[in-house]
Amino acid sequence: MGKRAPFLRRRLGRRLREIREGANFTLAEAAKRLDKTRSALQRIETGATRADVHFIRSAMDVYDRYDETLIGEAREAMKPPWFRSYGIEDMGYVDVETHAASVKEFSGLKLPGLLHTEAYIRALFAHSRRRRSPEQLRNDIEVRMIRQERLTSERDPLELDVIIDESALRRDVGDEAVMQEQLRHLVEMAELSCVSLQVLPLKIHSALDGGFTLLSFHDRDEPDLLFVEYGTGALHIEEDPEVRACRLNFDRLGVEALSPDDSVALIKRIGQGR
Repeated sequence: MGKRAPFLRRRLGRRLREIREGANFTLAEAAKRLDKTRSALQRIETGATRADVHFIRSAMDVYDRYDETLIGEAREAMKPPWFRSYGIEDMGYVDVETHAASVKEFSGLKLPGLLHTEAYIRALFAHSRRRRSPEQLRNDIEVRMIRQERLTSERDPLELDVIIDESALRRDVGDEAVMQEQLRHLVEMAELSCVSLQVLPLKIHSALDGGFTLLSFHDRDEPDLLFVEYGTGALHIEEDPEVRACRLNFDRLGVEALSPDDSVALIKRIGQGR
C-alpha cells in the first residue's frame, strides 16, 4: 500500500472536490480553468499534493464560491504535524487519531495504547520486533504519552470506548511492579468521564478474531475510519460496508463483555491476585 495522505490535506481536498462538483465543473473542466492537468487537480483533491493559499483563492474564484474557512484550513494543512519533531514521518494512525473526536477500540489480545503506563510501554517496546535506538525509544514513548493527554484535556477531549480481552490483563509485560501499576492505572482511567472500559471474559472467544479501531471525527462529512493493524503494517479502511460491519461487531462485543463496573471489579481482583 502507498503512503496515506495527511489527514488535513485529505479533508481540504475533499472540500475542494465538493465545491467543484457543486459548481457543476468536471475534473477536466476545472483543471483547464485552473491551469492544472487533470491528474494534478485530482492529486490535490485526494490530498496527495498540498494546495497553498493562492491555489485555494483561485479555485474559489473559478467555482464562484468564497469560504474563508478554506483559507484557514489551507494554512493549517501546510504546517508540519506535531509528531514530526519526534521523527515520525508516516501519516498513519497518529495523524488520524490527532483529529478524531472519538475512538472505539477492541484491543484483542493486548491492552490499548492510550491506557498504557510509561513503564508498561517501555517493557512492551523492549520485546517488540522493531529495533529502536535509545533516541527512537524516548521519542516513541513521548509520543504515546502526549497522545494520552487528550483523555484529560478540557479543550479537545477524546472520547475513548475500549473493550479489553481478559487474557491481556493476565499476560505479564515487564515485572510484577509494572503489571500492578498498569492494572491500577486502568482502574483510574476507567473513572474518567470520557473513557468507557469493558472486559471480555475468557470464556468468550471473539478476541481470537483480532483487534480493530474505529475513529469518528468532529466533521460529520468526514467518513469514519477503520484501522486494523497486522504484523508488518496496518490498513486504513473507509469503505462503508466494512466500517459498518466492524461497528456492529463492536456493539456485539459490548453486549458480550462485562459491564463497566463489573470490568473494573475484575481488574481489581486480578491485581489483588498477583
